[in-house]
Amino acid sequence: MVMQILFWATAALVVYVYAGYPLLLVVVAACGGRKAIHPAAMEPAVTLVVSAYNEAGVIAEKIRNSLALDYPADRLEVLVVSDASDDGTDDIVRQAGDARVRLLRMEGRGGKTLGLNAAVGQARGEVIVFSDANAMYRADAIRKIVRNFSDPTVGAVVGESTYSDAVGGADQDESLYWCYEVAIKRLESAVGSVVGGDGAIYAIRKHLYEPMRADALSDFVNPLQIVRGGHRCVYEPEAISVEEAAGDFDREFRRKVRIVNRAWRATMALRGLLNPFRHGFFTLQLVSHKLLRWLVPLFLLACFLSNALLIREHRLYLVLFVVQACFYALAAAGHARRLHGELPRLLALPYYFVMVNLASARGILEAYRGKTYTTWTTPRAG
Repeated sequence: MVMQILFWATAALVVYVYAGYPLLLVVVAACGGRKAIHPAAMEPAVTLVVSAYNEAGVIAEKIRNSLALDYPADRLEVLVVSDASDDGTDDIVRQAGDARVRLLRMEGRGGKTLGLNAAVGQARGEVIVFSDANAMYRADAIRKIVRNFSDPTVGAVVGESTYSDAVGGADQDESLYWCYEVAIKRLESAVGSVVGGDGAIYAIRKHLYEPMRADALSDFVNPLQIVRGGHRCVYEPEAISVEEAAGDFDREFRRKVRIVNRAWRATMALRGLLNPFRHGFFTLQLVSHKLLRWLVPLFLLACFLSNALLIREHRLYLVLFVVQACFYALAAAGHARRLHGELPRLLALPYYFVMVNLASARGILEAYRGKTYTTWTTPRAG
């Protein structure tokens, strides 16, 4: 009986995380959700903060892209935060030839979050838009994102990241995963607030910014702080950023380990948000979208092992065990073939699913072992 309860409980949790939670959001949104936002055109002073470490290969294009945005020139400044770059990035920024572009060089690598803390203190805009050096904006991205601040309840706005070359391997499956995440963000925004931001394109009201620790995952912690303060964090699908996809599974795995490690630590630090009596439905969102999602590897392991012990109980358990075993066998085959060119979808999807969950497990384990990520080198650096 204990094994049966464990099997069905863990199986139900996995189903809830990936299907039940989105369905719950659909139901809540259909029942009215939160009051709809009616964005109005507005042109507040905006500071576009661009984080960079050894981005000489893309920073000139990013500056050109930023200066070409459809926004009043006297209402937009571009503040590039260089995390002690040593590849010529700083010189390229200094030579931009436009007074709207400023360089903030951090002496000694302190990581992206410390750079953002310093940048917000020097920003002149009343709205801060955060971006990465390789994230290129559509011409109307700033207009689309700031119009949401016409609603005084909105404190942060998350735009939409898209990929320019999702053609195969991790790119293709990351793109599918991203489409799933976009659907969830739309629903979360409809019922209240999205859970977390996107480092490539999100904006806040400057006066709501709270300095963060060096190891904090800024685009996750910053929006959570704003929600904790009583404002909404909403999703703007028409504010579009375009960047290259992750490129390969190994790089994507390392990125997800870092993200989960830092986000898990951040959630523990902001555990007050897990109080439903204070934060209502948002607590359920945070638990469902993040905490339970990160714990799926534990649920999968318990489900598989308990299923193995139940094989002799009923033919149904044998069938379910075979299904699980076949799925993991396909993932293992994908792992074996990943270095020999593009994976067929039959192998790529199981492999990507398992990889993402292994990354979550590793990120949490590293967090409890005391490992932190403050700085790292992007694939474009140097």
